[in-house]
Amino acid sequence: MSKQILSQKIKKVIAGPKKIQHCIEKIAQKILKTHPFLDKVGLIGIQTGGTPLTIRLQKIFKDIAKVELPVGYLDITLYRDDWTRIASQPEVKKTDIPFSIEDMNIILVDDVIYTGRTVRAAMDALIDLGRPKKIELAVLVDRGGRELPIEPTYVGLKVKKIDINEYVSVYFKEIHGKDQVCLETY
Repeated sequence: MSKQILSQKIKKVIAGPKKIQHCIEKIAQKILKTHPFLDKVGLIGIQTGGTPLTIRLQKIFKDIAKVELPVGYLDITLYRDDWTRIASQPEVKKTDIPFSIEDMNIILVDDVIYTGRTVRAAMDALIDLGRPKKIELAVLVDRGGRELPIEPTYVGLKVKKIDINEYVSVYFKEIHGKDQVCLETY
Protein backbone atom coordinates (compact mmCIF):
# COMPACT_ATOMS: atom_id res chain seq x y z
CA MET A 1 0.00 0.00 0.00
CA SER A 2 1.20 3.49 -0.71
CA LYS A 3 1.75 6.12 1.99
CA GLN A 4 -1.02 8.20 0.44
CA ILE A 5 -3.58 5.45 1.00
CA LEU A 6 -2.39 4.89 4.58
CA SER A 7 -2.66 8.60 5.41
CA GLN A 8 -6.22 8.94 4.16
CA LYS A 9 -8.95 9.42 6.70
CA ILE A 10 -11.67 6.78 6.86
CA LYS A 11 -15.03 8.16 7.93
CA LYS A 12 -18.05 6.16 9.06
CA VAL A 13 -21.31 7.99 9.80
CA ILE A 14 -22.83 6.63 13.01
CA ALA A 15 -25.63 9.19 13.40
CA GLY A 16 -27.42 11.43 10.95
CA PRO A 17 -29.82 14.35 11.47
CA LYS A 18 -32.78 12.29 12.75
CA LYS A 19 -30.71 10.33 15.27
CA ILE A 20 -28.95 13.49 16.45
CA GLN A 21 -32.32 15.21 16.99
CA HIS A 22 -33.58 12.14 18.88
CA CYS A 23 -30.46 12.19 21.10
CA ILE A 24 -30.88 15.90 21.87
CA GLU A 25 -34.54 15.35 22.76
CA LYS A 26 -33.49 12.43 24.99
CA ILE A 27 -31.04 14.71 26.82
CA ALA A 28 -33.76 17.36 27.25
CA GLN A 29 -36.18 14.80 28.69
CA LYS A 30 -33.55 13.60 31.20
CA ILE A 31 -32.88 17.20 32.25
CA LEU A 32 -36.62 17.79 32.71
CA LYS A 33 -36.85 14.68 34.84
CA THR A 34 -34.17 16.08 37.18
CA HIS A 35 -35.34 19.72 36.98
CA PRO A 36 -39.09 19.56 36.23
CA PHE A 37 -39.67 23.30 36.66
CA LEU A 38 -36.31 24.36 35.19
CA ASP A 39 -36.01 26.94 37.96
CA LYS A 40 -32.52 28.30 38.56
CA VAL A 41 -31.18 26.24 35.63
CA GLY A 42 -28.77 27.75 33.12
CA LEU A 43 -27.17 26.20 30.04
CA ILE A 44 -23.54 26.97 29.26
CA GLY A 45 -22.05 25.64 26.05
CA ILE A 46 -18.35 24.92 25.84
CA GLN A 47 -16.95 26.63 22.74
CA THR A 48 -17.25 25.53 19.96
CA GLY A 49 -18.90 22.12 19.85
CA GLY A 50 -21.21 22.84 22.76
CA THR A 51 -22.62 26.01 21.20
CA PRO A 52 -25.09 24.54 18.66
CA LEU A 53 -26.15 21.85 21.12
CA THR A 54 -26.87 24.50 23.76
CA ILE A 55 -28.99 26.52 21.33
CA ARG A 56 -30.97 23.42 20.32
CA LEU A 57 -31.58 22.41 23.95
CA GLN A 58 -32.78 25.93 24.77
CA LYS A 59 -35.23 25.75 21.84
CA ILE A 60 -36.60 22.38 23.00
CA PHE A 61 -37.20 23.71 26.52
CA LYS A 62 -38.93 26.79 25.10
CA ASP A 63 -41.13 24.62 22.86
CA ILE A 64 -42.11 21.87 25.31
CA ALA A 65 -41.80 23.50 28.75
CA LYS A 66 -42.53 27.09 27.66
CA VAL A 67 -39.41 28.22 29.56
CA GLU A 68 -36.57 30.20 28.03
CA LEU A 69 -33.50 29.13 29.93
CA PRO A 70 -30.60 31.53 30.30
CA VAL A 71 -27.78 30.54 27.96
CA GLY A 72 -24.09 31.34 27.90
CA TYR A 73 -20.95 30.26 26.10
CA LEU A 74 -17.60 29.49 27.67
CA ASP A 75 -14.15 29.56 26.10
CA ILE A 76 -11.73 27.27 27.92
CA THR A 77 -8.65 27.73 25.73
CA LEU A 78 -6.41 29.22 28.41
CA TYR A 79 -7.67 26.77 31.04
CA ARG A 80 -6.58 23.72 29.06
CA ASP A 81 -3.60 21.80 30.38
CA ASP A 82 -2.30 21.32 26.83
CA TRP A 83 -2.75 24.77 25.28
CA THR A 84 1.00 25.27 24.87
CA ARG A 85 1.16 22.04 22.87
CA ILE A 86 -1.65 23.04 20.53
CA ALA A 87 -0.23 26.32 19.22
CA SER A 88 2.19 29.05 20.21
CA GLN A 89 -0.65 31.55 19.82
CA PRO A 90 -3.89 29.82 20.84
CA GLU A 91 -7.13 31.00 19.25
CA VAL A 92 -9.15 32.39 22.13
CA LYS A 93 -12.88 32.59 21.54
CA LYS A 94 -15.44 34.68 23.36
CA THR A 95 -16.87 33.80 26.75
CA ASP A 96 -20.38 35.25 26.98
CA ILE A 97 -22.45 34.43 30.05
CA PRO A 98 -25.03 37.22 30.37
CA PHE A 99 -26.46 36.02 33.70
CA SER A 100 -25.16 35.41 37.19
CA ILE A 101 -24.21 31.80 37.84
CA GLU A 102 -24.39 32.30 41.63
CA ASP A 103 -26.59 29.60 43.21
CA MET A 104 -27.67 28.37 39.77
CA ASN A 105 -27.88 24.78 38.57
CA ILE A 106 -25.50 25.03 35.64
CA ILE A 107 -25.57 22.46 32.89
CA LEU A 108 -22.32 22.50 30.95
CA VAL A 109 -22.96 21.38 27.38
CA ASP A 110 -20.46 19.86 24.95
CA ASP A 111 -20.59 17.72 21.83
CA VAL A 112 -18.22 14.88 22.86
CA ILE A 113 -16.61 13.72 26.08
CA TYR A 114 -13.42 11.72 25.84
CA THR A 115 -10.63 12.18 28.41
CA GLY A 116 -12.51 14.60 30.68
CA ARG A 117 -9.82 17.28 30.36
CA THR A 118 -12.05 19.74 28.48
CA VAL A 119 -14.71 19.45 31.18
CA ARG A 120 -12.11 19.93 33.93
CA ALA A 121 -10.93 23.10 32.18
CA ALA A 122 -14.55 24.27 31.77
CA MET A 123 -15.27 23.80 35.47
CA ASP A 124 -12.13 25.79 36.37
CA ALA A 125 -13.19 28.61 34.02
CA LEU A 126 -16.76 28.55 35.31
CA ILE A 127 -15.78 28.68 38.97
CA ASP A 128 -13.61 31.72 38.23
CA LEU A 129 -16.88 33.44 37.27
CA GLY A 130 -18.87 32.54 40.39
CA ARG A 131 -20.15 29.77 42.60
CA PRO A 132 -22.97 27.76 41.08
CA LYS A 133 -25.18 25.64 43.33
CA LYS A 134 -24.50 22.62 41.14
CA ILE A 135 -22.68 21.79 37.90
CA GLU A 136 -23.97 19.02 35.66
CA LEU A 137 -22.71 17.89 32.27
CA ALA A 138 -24.73 17.18 29.12
CA VAL A 139 -22.97 15.69 26.09
CA LEU A 140 -24.24 14.51 22.76
CA VAL A 141 -21.66 11.68 22.55
CA ASP A 142 -19.75 9.78 25.24
CA ARG A 143 -16.87 7.94 23.57
CA GLY A 144 -15.33 6.59 26.79
CA GLY A 145 -11.59 6.61 27.51
CA ARG A 146 -11.51 8.93 30.52
CA GLU A 147 -8.20 10.10 31.95
CA LEU A 148 -9.91 12.02 34.75
CA PRO A 149 -12.76 10.89 37.04
CA ILE A 150 -15.43 12.91 35.23
CA GLU A 151 -18.71 11.43 34.01
CA PRO A 152 -21.53 13.18 32.16
CA THR A 153 -24.90 13.56 33.85
CA TYR A 154 -26.85 13.50 30.58
CA VAL A 155 -25.76 11.57 27.47
CA GLY A 156 -27.42 11.32 24.07
CA LEU A 157 -25.28 8.55 22.53
CA LYS A 158 -22.59 6.22 23.86
CA VAL A 159 -19.98 4.87 21.48
CA LYS A 160 -18.05 1.82 22.66
CA LYS A 161 -14.91 -0.02 21.62
CA ILE A 162 -13.04 2.77 19.92
CA ASP A 163 -9.42 2.17 18.94
CA ILE A 164 -6.69 4.64 19.85
CA ASN A 165 -6.49 5.85 16.22
CA GLU A 166 -10.26 6.46 15.98
CA TYR A 167 -12.01 9.71 16.80
CA VAL A 168 -15.61 10.75 17.20
CA SER A 169 -16.37 13.91 15.25
CA VAL A 170 -19.63 15.80 15.54
CA TYR A 171 -20.69 18.00 12.65
CA PHE A 172 -23.48 20.49 13.26
CA LYS A 173 -25.50 22.12 10.50
CA GLU A 174 -24.89 25.54 12.08
CA ILE A 175 -21.10 25.18 11.82
CA HIS A 176 -20.41 22.53 9.17
CA GLY A 177 -23.53 22.64 7.00
CA LYS A 178 -24.70 19.15 8.00
CA ASP A 179 -25.66 17.13 11.06
CA GLN A 180 -23.53 14.00 11.48
CA VAL A 181 -21.70 12.05 14.13
CA CYS A 182 -18.79 10.21 12.55
CA LEU A 183 -16.25 7.65 13.65
CA GLU A 184 -13.05 8.67 11.90
CA THR A 185 -9.86 6.65 11.60
CA TYR A 186 -6.56 8.32 10.80
